[in-house]
This record gives sequence, structure tokens and C-alpha cells, in this order.
Amino acid sequence: MNKSTLINKARAYCDQRGARFTPLREKVYEILLSKHGPMGAYELLDALKETESGAKPATVYRALDFLLEFGFIHRLESTNAFVACHHFGCHHPVQFLICDSCGDVAEIQSEGLKETLDNQAKAHGFSVSTQTIEAHGLCADCQQAENTENGAHHHHEC
Repeated sequence: MNKSTLINKARAYCDQRGARFTPLREKVYEILLSKHGPMGAYELLDALKETESGAKPATVYRALDFLLEFGFIHRLESTNAFVACHHFGCHHPVQFLICDSCGDVAEIQSEGLKETLDNQAKAHGFSVSTQTIEAHGLCADCQQAENTENGAHHHHEC
């Protein structure tokens, strides 16, 4: 789905719920959609200032809170950055693959993982409301680049 389709979907989704998808919220969502990786709040603020000169950290945080609440974006807890979600509207379990080299983030839906976690939680009498799993490592491109650089020998980090 392209950016404008997603923005229109998000706007309609807010309308249905009587929430206001303000131009500012839309802009923050658009910036995150344009960048194919996570962004920190201050990085977002800098991008926002290009069009909204009066933007302040509080402005960005309020917009982020709204977008998080509606599931338009996700927050990466481990890096405290934000990334656009391309299939909002359902509070789905989320797993992220975060590349530590280029910073790219892939959102995957690994259903079996949720069942396993839910069942283990249940065994402890625990009910899971939200679940985000963040896996750090190297994406395919960075692994390839690393293998090319290192020739045949791999370095192992403990």
C-alpha cells in the first residue's frame, strides 16, 4: 500500500472513531511512513520543523501518543524509536527484526510465538494484554556486506 492510501485509511479510521487526525498528526505519520526505518522523537522533530517551524518536543510527543494509541505506529522499546505500522486497526502481537548495522526494521507476524507465550503465561496464571518482541541482529544485506568484507572468516561476538 502506498503512502497516500495509508494516510487516507488512517484518516477514515479516525473519523469512524470520532478522533481528529489533525494535519500535524498526519504529518508525523507521513514522515514515519517515508522513512523506512525507525526514528527517534528528536529526529522526527527536526523533520517536522522543515514544514512546521513552531514545532516543539511536546508537539511531537503528543502526536506520537495519539498515533501509538490508534496503532498507526509502534514504539521500539529497546531503542526508544518509532516506526510506522502498515496494517493498523488491530492490536496484533508484534515482532520486530532490528538490524544493528543499518537500523532497518522489519515487522513480522509470527503467530506461533503468540500462542506459545500465551500458553506459558496462562500456566503462570498470567494474562498477556500486549506483547512486543524485538530481535536485534543483522539484516540480509548487512550480513552479505559483512561476509564480503571478511572474506571467509566470521567473527563471533560473545
